[in-house]
Amino acid sequence: MQFLTNTNFEFINHRRKAFVVSAILIAIGLFSILFHKGLNYSIDFVGGSILEVRFDEPVPTGDIRSSVASTGVGTFEVQKFGDPREILIRVEKSSESGELGSTLLAAFQRDFPDRKAELRREESVGPRIGAELRKKAFLAILFALLGILIYISFRFEFRFAVAAVIALIHDVLITLGAFSLFNMEISLAVIAAFLTIVGYSLNDTIVVFDRIREDLRLYSRQPYDRVLNTAINRTLSRTILTSTTTLVVVLFLLFVGGSVIRDFSIALTVGVVIGTYSSIYVASPILVEWFGWASARSKSKRMK
Repeated sequence: MQFLTNTNFEFINHRRKAFVVSAILIAIGLFSILFHKGLNYSIDFVGGSILEVRFDEPVPTGDIRSSVASTGVGTFEVQKFGDPREILIRVEKSSESGELGSTLLAAFQRDFPDRKAELRREESVGPRIGAELRKKAFLAILFALLGILIYISFRFEFRFAVAAVIALIHDVLITLGAFSLFNMEISLAVIAAFLTIVGYSLNDTIVVFDRIREDLRLYSRQPYDRVLNTAINRTLSRTILTSTTTLVVVLFLLFVGGSVIRDFSIALTVGVVIGTYSSIYVASPILVEWFGWASARSKSKRMK
């Protein structure tokens, strides 16, 4: 199915403007990560306990905070969780024995005798396990990018692989920066979303690269940048269709999927938008810059 045929939008000539936009977005994200809010790791990575409690009637969040604080559990967070009667309590201290849940239920029974509280979930992760998971998550993304570099070098050329990996790092950095800027939690589910973003963006980039490789053989006498711009236009219909249908599904997950997968859905939403943008304005334009740099270097050597 194609709804855009014979388009001739100018993408390559606007690549420098796109590079500036990408640099600004990445700089804002890095500033937030390094100097502003940093990364808000979930208990999956920092260790601690998470408890899901359901009351038979809604209880003000402030009253629940006071009740939890009275138990002396240390640093904690309380937030509504879907239904107004359900709350999520994150405690920095890990309690693998299960005593924390009993302590909090006893406090709720004491402070809210007219309400019935039910402990629905209690999970604990030790600080050492959290640190190991953080390291493994980082290595998973690193090895994924390394594997992609090798695979595309083998299938195309090394410069295509470098362009694709830079585009993927661009996507992950912008998504990570958005999570830091809005103080959203980095959990194992979000890491899974990052790996999904890498796969999605790569698939889109490879489709464009396939067309570029074919057109470079067919139109070898045409200017390099014109061949690439035409290739992007020829795959534009497919790119828009794929991105739009994926985005619709992800938005459904975001608005209907509930709070459990909200951060996962947000990561995918940002990733699909940025991944589509990078396959057009980052990956292929890097090839043009590489070609220009290699041509100038070759010319300089001949003149010597």
